Amino acid sequence: MTASIVRSSTMFTKAIDRHSFEEIASGAILQEDGIILETGTYEDLARRYPNTPVHGSGNEVMLPGFVNGHHHVGLTPVQLGCPDLPLELWFAARMVARNIDFYLDTLYSAFDMISSGITTVAHIQGGPAFADLETKVEDILKAYEDVGMRVSYSFMLRDQNRLVYQADEDFIAGLPAELRGPTAAWFARSKLVVEDQLDMFKSLFGKHAQSRRKRIQLAPANLHWCSDHALTALGETSRAYNVPMHMHLLETQYQKEYAKRRGNCTAVEYLDRFGLLGPNLTLGHGVWLSERDIDRVAETGTCVCHNCSSNFRLRSGIAPLNAYEARGVNTAIGLDEAGINDDRDMLQEMRLVLRANRVPGMDEDDVPGMGQVLRMATVGGARTTPFGEQLGTLEPGRAADLSLIDWHRISWPYLDTDTPTIDAVIQRAKSDAVRLVMCDGEVIYRDRFFTRVDQEAALTELHAQLAGALSNEEVERRKLSKALLPYVRKFYADYLSPHATAPFDQRNAR
Repeated sequence: MTASIVRSSTMFTKAIDRHSFEEIASGAILQEDGIILETGTYEDLARRYPNTPVHGSGNEVMLPGFVNGHHHVGLTPVQLGCPDLPLELWFAARMVARNIDFYLDTLYSAFDMISSGITTVAHIQGGPAFADLETKVEDILKAYEDVGMRVSYSFMLRDQNRLVYQADEDFIAGLPAELRGPTAAWFARSKLVVEDQLDMFKSLFGKHAQSRRKRIQLAPANLHWCSDHALTALGETSRAYNVPMHMHLLETQYQKEYAKRRGNCTAVEYLDRFGLLGPNLTLGHGVWLSERDIDRVAETGTCVCHNCSSNFRLRSGIAPLNAYEARGVNTAIGLDEAGINDDRDMLQEMRLVLRANRVPGMDEDDVPGMGQVLRMATVGGARTTPFGEQLGTLEPGRAADLSLIDWHRISWPYLDTDTPTIDAVIQRAKSDAVRLVMCDGEVIYRDRFFTRVDQEAALTELHAQLAGALSNEEVERRKLSKALLPYVRKFYADYLSPHATAPFDQRNAR
């Protein structure tokens, strides 16, 4: 890898606070071997390093590479035949998904992410822990390696309650006789031994410990999916290997009720009993935390990943982002299964985060600011991964991960000169304006073409693999999904207590 200069019309090096950021007119960076050596004006760097290759025309805005803090799959559930349903029903509906090639599927979503300026992704793999899982994980990691982006990989560890918030055997016992056998067989596809799943983490951690663009971390799947034994083992492993954990938590009001039934406390209080709260834990979604929970999260330095599109699509609710910000909680942005337009466009998601949390009133400190949203999409996300402070800002000593966005596409045909540049970028930039993406000092995307992988060939192969008829196993699994859905719905019919949805933040009035 060689040195290079990347130039811009305006460079945003970092977010300072919710309303401010560091901006350099005609800014540029000098990087070598993937590390930023200097920042300044292009005129100064070009004069002092005259023979260094230059990227950019000087007509683009430069931003730190975005971090997608919460991601799962390539082809979206909608593409695979599963409509948006309330989360608890969605688990059963997701059984209709096709058997896919993990490598090509991962490339598909990587293309989406990179083309909107994402350089790092927290890939949190769900699904069953089948026998040859580690081989499939290597396919996922190879896809990210081939396309050139950074990944922090984790597998969602679970050992109970796979379909509803009840023991598998108890749910099966309540089914009609003709569904018990097929459901038990479906559960049997997945090995649930905690130690086996942690052994896979240790194996992957050892294999990829020296990689510049790959990290391995832990993911307790959710409170209802993890036994006390699993929570204890995960906490011990996280501390022993000094790796962060990313845990779905309180995504829905049903999960809030589950925690009360399980421990006569909140889900956050339950995790606190195991010493899991702290900077090494990120709560995915975090929609239904109480005010006391938020105080405790802030006190312990626990992070939250805000998955705004997903929360809308699955009727989960709106996370109290403004309360998190007021208490100083580090927050990231996650695109989850897919964004509001069924893609992985971080520029669009930043706008949604900005707009969805604009509560009534006139005090600008009550709602997200441009600096806050930029921080969430960059350094806020980086802090939830093992990459940590290496990423998220354009400063000497940090990784050379960035994007260049065409200012003409943002400002054409007219933009008032008093409009701040960052306001225009966050509110108007589309992915088709992204001209260049650099990760680890390497240009991996330029003028809508990926430099390492043939996008058209990969997508053509993915299409060909899925163009044929469903396999017998896929047909039977679809039948089972449709047959189980009414019983899943019945399980939750009277699950919520009357006080479960009383709000503490302002969205409307009686």
